[in-house]
Amino acid sequence: MTFRVVLGWREWVDLPGLGVHAIRAKVDSGARTSALHVDAQWRFVERGAPWVGFRLTPGGAHSGAGMAVDCAAPLIDERDVTDSGGHRTRRAFVRTRLRLAGVERDIDINLSDRRGMLFPMLLGRTAMARTFTVDPARSFLHGRPGAGGMPMVQIDSLAVPAHMSQHA
Repeated sequence: MTFRVVLGWREWVDLPGLGVHAIRAKVDSGARTSALHVDAQWRFVERGAPWVGFRLTPGGAHSGAGMAVDCAAPLIDERDVTDSGGHRTRRAFVRTRLRLAGVERDIDINLSDRRGMLFPMLLGRTAMARTFTVDPARSFLHGRPGAGGMPMVQIDSLAVPAHMSQHA
C-alpha cells in the first residue's frame, strides 16, 4: 500500500535521536537537503571515527522559549551546499531520526547557521521522498508533537502509525 502524508508549508517536528522535540520546520520542496540551525559546532574523534558536536536552541535563543541543547552525532559527510542566495558553504551532515505526522524515518541533515531565518529547521525534499507531499496553502496540519505520540509500526526503514498499516 502506497500512501503519502500531506504536510503544510510549515510543520512541527521532533528529532528524538538528538533529544530535540517540537522544533518548527519550513517544509521546502525546492531545497534538496534538510538543514538545522546550530549555535556552535565542533569536531572530535570517537573510537577512531569523525564526530561533530553542536549546540542548538530549539525555541531560538532570542525567544527565550528554549534551553540550549548540546548534541553529538557521527559525521556522515561534508559537502558544499548552495543556499537560496547562491552562496556556497561547506557543511557537516549527520543522520538522525525524524518524527513528523505520525511517521518516523531516518534523514540526513546539514548543520548550518540559520540565524535570522524564521525557522530553525528546513525540511528538504530528500527527507520527504516517497512519504510526504506538500500543500503550500496550509500550515501546521499535524499540530505540535506531544511527549506520548501515537503507536508506531516499523516497516523496512520507515515507521508508520499502527492504524495506517496492514502489518499491525
